[in-house]
Amino acid sequence: MPPRRTQSDNDPPTFTSDQYSAKHTKLNSPSTVRLAAHSKTRVAYFHDEEVGNFHYGERHPMKPHRLTLTNHLVLTYDLHQKMEIFQPRKATEQEILDFHAADYVDFLKRVTPDNVSNFSKFFQRFNVGDDCPIFDGMYEFCQIYAGGTIDAARKLVSNGADICVNWSGGLHHAKRCEASGFCYVNDIVLGILNLLRYYPRVLYVDIDIHHGDGVQEAFYTTDRVMTVSFHKYNGDFFPGTGNMDEIGSALGKYYSVNVPLRDGIDDVSYVDLFQSIMKATIDTFCPSAIVLQCGADSLGCDRLGCFNLSIEAHGECVRFIKEFKLPLLVVGGGGYTIRNVARCWTYETSIVVDSDIPNDLPKNQYMEYFAPDYLLHPHLSGRLENQNDKAYLKKIRERVLEQLRYLQGAPSVQMQEIPPDILGFLEDGEEEQRNAAEDSERGKETRGREAEGGRVEKEGEWFDGDDDNEGEARDGEREGEMEFMDIEVQI
Repeated sequence: MPPRRTQSDNDPPTFTSDQYSAKHTKLNSPSTVRLAAHSKTRVAYFHDEEVGNFHYGERHPMKPHRLTLTNHLVLTYDLHQKMEIFQPRKATEQEILDFHAADYVDFLKRVTPDNVSNFSKFFQRFNVGDDCPIFDGMYEFCQIYAGGTIDAARKLVSNGADICVNWSGGLHHAKRCEASGFCYVNDIVLGILNLLRYYPRVLYVDIDIHHGDGVQEAFYTTDRVMTVSFHKYNGDFFPGTGNMDEIGSALGKYYSVNVPLRDGIDDVSYVDLFQSIMKATIDTFCPSAIVLQCGADSLGCDRLGCFNLSIEAHGECVRFIKEFKLPLLVVGGGGYTIRNVARCWTYETSIVVDSDIPNDLPKNQYMEYFAPDYLLHPHLSGRLENQNDKAYLKKIRERVLEQLRYLQGAPSVQMQEIPPDILGFLEDGEEEQRNAAEDSERGKETRGREAEGGRVEKEGEWFDGDDDNEGEARDGEREGEMEFMDIEVQI
């Protein structure tokens, strides 16, 4: 286990994993260990500085600026010195079409706030509106975050890294033919599709407070992807799916695992349940690679959340998955109290690079966001009563373990020759923007300058408390008529 941060007398009580070390041992079977015990974990970090400059709308809870805050904390903690930095290219239309329907992608490309009236008849069809608004640069935003996840997956496939991180990704609600839950393009599905070209089995783990319905739906009938989602469920909470009875179908029967939780779950209950279920799942499914969605709306005090998790407990889930030493793709997701999102994902970046960072935040250009405590680990627990009693959690654990017993071991997969373009970009008529070496050096140089005092902030982006003030969206003009293509796209 990596060293823990030092807790001072003034720190609020926080979760530590010491009490679990005797109960849960690290899995070290030959079928799962990829790195030797003495090997240094190679981490690749994907970030485009433009991704934080987009605006969903003045009072929309999704704030891409949280990605700028996260990246800035990563830099000021000097974590960029311990991993390879890449500026990902934008996903091409053809790559997005690997999962999404052609008419839906064409709509995303063409609709803008300026021509929105021309496309209003398609809003219901593609589920755009209040939750998924049309904003300036929407399609470019999707290309950026999806490109980061696709490039991260290909980095793993090419054995260029052991862990890849893309905090801008993790938009798990988007469906093949429609937007959903602030998500337009499902970068996770696109990333997993790339992983499946090389890895026989991929495990998807979701710790967002909302059910990972888009990813589950995409792989509901296959046994090559197992999806495991820990989320709130009562039938009404968005997206309304994620009951334990949703177990997959056809070849994918029993390969969808859902862990429905009630309001107020605390650190000890959550982490103990997570570790017991995930160890059994990995022992049974024997994944070749893992994708971990780290939605931070499962933290206590989130604007749209209702759990009591601390940042340390959330990070313990990342640490536990990392210890299996399998190729790991880490993405972001939900999280709507942006100061805590930045804290959480910075802490989890420190976990993947095996770095112990102090609780006191280093001086940076965004300090006002973290007032009044200026700590990495503020007290977030205890706001809501924990409605998950021991009997309920025991029932969930038993149901999941019973479902896993039906799998009878990992499925066998006949592997074909790796497609020749797996290490490069799909040929779509666009030139490659840069090679990996240039990405790494340029990224480090740029982030080094920002860490020394640079600041990127959109006017009106900062807000006090829960009051939004996103300011004006970025200017941009895109006009065009809708052209639908009748092309069938299969997963």
